[in-house]
This record gives sequence, structure tokens and C-alpha cells, in this order.
Amino acid sequence: MAITASRSAGAAGVKEQVYLWEGKDKSGKIVKGELRANSETIVNVTLRRQGILVTKVKKKTFSSGKKITDKDITLFTRQLATMMKAGVPLLQSFDIVAKGHANPSVAKLIHDIRTDIETGSSLNQAFRKFPLYFDSLFCNLVAAGEQAGILEDLLTRLAVYKEKTQAIKGKIKSALFYPVSILVVAFVVTSVIMIWVVPAFKDVFKSFGADLPAPTLFVMAISDFFVANWYIIFGGLFAGLYLFFQSWKRSPQVQRVMDKVLLQAPIFGEVIRKATIARWTRTLATMFAAGVPLVESLDSVGGASGNTIYIDATKKIQTEVSTGTSLTAAMQNSNVFPNMVTQMVAIGEESGALDQMLGKVADFFEAEVDEAVESLSSLMEPLIMAILGVLIGGLVIAMYLPIFKLGAVV
Repeated sequence: MAITASRSAGAAGVKEQVYLWEGKDKSGKIVKGELRANSETIVNVTLRRQGILVTKVKKKTFSSGKKITDKDITLFTRQLATMMKAGVPLLQSFDIVAKGHANPSVAKLIHDIRTDIETGSSLNQAFRKFPLYFDSLFCNLVAAGEQAGILEDLLTRLAVYKEKTQAIKGKIKSALFYPVSILVVAFVVTSVIMIWVVPAFKDVFKSFGADLPAPTLFVMAISDFFVANWYIIFGGLFAGLYLFFQSWKRSPQVQRVMDKVLLQAPIFGEVIRKATIARWTRTLATMFAAGVPLVESLDSVGGASGNTIYIDATKKIQTEVSTGTSLTAAMQNSNVFPNMVTQMVAIGEESGALDQMLGKVADFFEAEVDEAVESLSSLMEPLIMAILGVLIGGLVIAMYLPIFKLGAVV
């Protein structure tokens, strides 16, 4: 009866809520719990049938938590895959994962998805209602798993894919974080020296009554400019960076230019290219292994690469493949893939093991990214130290030259 009432209410468009309840069982012991239902009345009726004297019922509220990140979605995918592999029913899996998550925002998202599934939506349809967290690739793979009856295997494959993609992104961020953070610290230190330290030396030098060296005069002129226009410098810098990143985020033209510049950058360009190819081949391998047709797989592959140059190339490849061209020939025509990649793809097409070959290519380039990041770290440290030494050391020497000159005269 309770199930029937719940279903009829769900069919009428009433959304289920989670209710916290408290009461006494037949032995008089105080018991607590939570129950999904369409109304407080249904909670009371259901618990009374179980022999529980209800004393308190209230709707569970989800506190606003931290922002949901891609790492949260990756963890949720792995947990859901593990639960289903263990034979736990889908709805119960959602309950277990939601209760065990530390971020209330993720718990609310899981609760909303579970409610959609309970009211008749398929898993991929429920995911599609939240495109901010589940892209078309994710939803298409889940749909393929539901249609083929291998949802557990597809969720496991999807979890592996997201974990590897997350690892690649993490390595790229770690490679960029160190030099950027050092440059920011260098700018702050230089600004402090220019605004507060150099003016103090300037007051001392006024009593010398002698001509100052050219490097000292140059540094003092820069210091005067900083002191007079510090609000313009900092305000313009922060405003410029904000506008630049906003235009990079929103403008396809700016994205295309910046992605091209990044791929051609002398130090980081090769690392970014290898990471992009690793994501591209890993995505295509995952989609193809799931039984998604090649042309449909290419719809999601370009966006997963994260680079507009490869997105445009993927669209071109998709057009050629849809007209009968082999994947190998289409990739060669795009001129964005190394010979090794196209040769491996050719072997995969000829042997009928395209997904395996693409997976091996992804493994190879992921290993290349690991080695490149380690090499970059060892290369950047002495380079950054040299830059900081020249910058800070040059300022110090320029300000102490008059003192050395005075000492020589004395």
C-alpha cells in the first residue's frame, strides 16, 4: 500500500523528500531513522504499520556545501561502480554513496538523481538533467551500458577513464603551479621593495651630495612610478587578468588563439600536446569499447580533449569518417597527430582491436606526460632561481652601489 501510494503520488508530479523521524517501537525503545516519502502523512502511516509510535517527523534539509568538482564526480562514479559490482541495488547504492559523502552539495545532487530514477527515469536520463556535472560522454556511456545490460562494467570503465583524465589534469596543473606561484611571489616582493624600501634609500642618498650611478637612478625612477601609480598598476593588472581569463573562457576566437599559442609554447607546449592526445585517445577508446558507433563517439571525443584545435580537427575527422574515409586517413589529414598515433590506429583498424590500440596509445602518452612533468620540474627550478637572482640581486646591487662608491672615496 505504501509503495502504491508513493508511486501514484510520484506519477502525479509530487517529488519525494527525505524525512527524519523519531519514535518508540513495541518494546518502548526510542528509535530514529530517515524515510523517503511524498508527504509527512505517508511517513506516519508507513511507520505505524511497522509498529512504531511516531513522536517526531521533519523534512531533512541539505545544507549548502562546497562547490561540486570534477574530482567529486569521479569519486561518485567509482563508488557507484563498486556498489553495483558488489550486487547492491541501484537505489540503495545511491543511498549509501549519498550518506557517506562529506560534501552536502554532492549528497543533494545524488538525492535528486535518485528521486528522478525512483519516479521512472532511466539512469542516463536522470544524469542528463544535470549537464553541469555529467557531460554527453558520461551520459552516452551510461545509456550504452543500460541498453546492453552491462551497466556495472560500463560504470567501472567510466570510473577508470575519469580517474586517468583527472590524473593527467592534475599533473599539468602541478607543472604550471610552481612557476606561476614563484612569479607571483617575485612580483609581490619587487613591489614591496619599490614602494617601501627604495624610497627609504632615496632619503639617505639625498645627503650624499654626489652623483648617483645610472643603475641606482634607473631603479629610483621605477620606484617613483610605483609609488605614484601603485593603484593603477595593481588595479590595471588585476582587471586585465580578469578580463583576459573571462574572454578566454567565453570567446571561441580567444580560446582558439590561446590553445594554438599553448601548443606552440617552447617549454610547456609539448607537455600540453601529449596530455591532449592522451585524453583524446583515452576517450575514443572508452567510447568505442562500450559499443558506441565511431561517428557518434567522435561527438564527445573533441570536447573531452579540452583544446579547440583538436575539437576542430575532430569535427573534420568525423565528417570524413561519416563519408566512408578510414579513421587512420582522416586523422592523417587533420595534421594534429604524430605518425606513431596514426600507425597504431591503422594497426587497430586492420586487426579489429581499435579500442585496445587506442588504449595503448593513451597509456604511452600518459607515461610521456609523467616523464615530461618530472623533467620540467628539474628544469624550472634552476631557471626560476636564476631569474629571481637577477631580479632581486640586481635591485639590491643597484641600491648599494652608491654606498660602495662612498666607501671607496672615504
